[in-house]
Amino acid sequence: MIYIGKNGEKIMKNFIQGMYQKKHFARRLISVILAVIVMGFALSWLVLVNFGTDPCTSMNLAISGRLGMSLGNWQALLNCLLFIIVILWGREYIGFGTLANMFLVGYSIDFFSWVWSKVLPDGLFDSMAVRIGVLFPALAVFVVAAGVYMVTELGTAPYDAIPFLIVKAQKKVPFRVVRMVFDFTVIVIAWVFGAKIGLVTILMGFTLGPVISWVGEKMAPFFNE
Repeated sequence: MIYIGKNGEKIMKNFIQGMYQKKHFARRLISVILAVIVMGFALSWLVLVNFGTDPCTSMNLAISGRLGMSLGNWQALLNCLLFIIVILWGREYIGFGTLANMFLVGYSIDFFSWVWSKVLPDGLFDSMAVRIGVLFPALAVFVVAAGVYMVTELGTAPYDAIPFLIVKAQKKVPFRVVRMVFDFTVIVIAWVFGAKIGLVTILMGFTLGPVISWVGEKMAPFFNE
């Protein structure tokens, strides 16, 4: 158990109360839960088309495969370890969305992957036409869901909080550069553990953040009107 002190407890209490006081809190909470489940849904399709996923999922798939663990279990374990870092140095990034992302994305991928293994015919994704046909809708769904997750402002995933902590610790390197270097470091780790680094993984390393931010901006009025 981590002792955060009286001052830390006060900060956390005020922060959680602040989230409750956000406009349309119930709408935000329902949206963030649905968003992370839909992210897992979209990622389960991206795993099937085998052109790569986002850097974090690529790394977690590779490591969980080496360890013989389910993706959901490994991702939950890793998120708990990263969560300790965020508690110690970035409590302002913690919220209900943090917990939803920590556990629901990985287990949603596991669940939907299990469903597809039962209902889809063998060899379906041997066809390049099918893979490409599924790729773009899956990417679009993932980006929209991630944009909703972001714009609810109910906390940041531990993985996404780490670059913010790095920027907070030093003022010379801008966030965009830190995030890009962080993502590509994760891609290298994924490759070391045997992940197939596809075109989608590389493109997400460059474009995922800005695209999700743009989508989030378009959806912001739904939560702030």
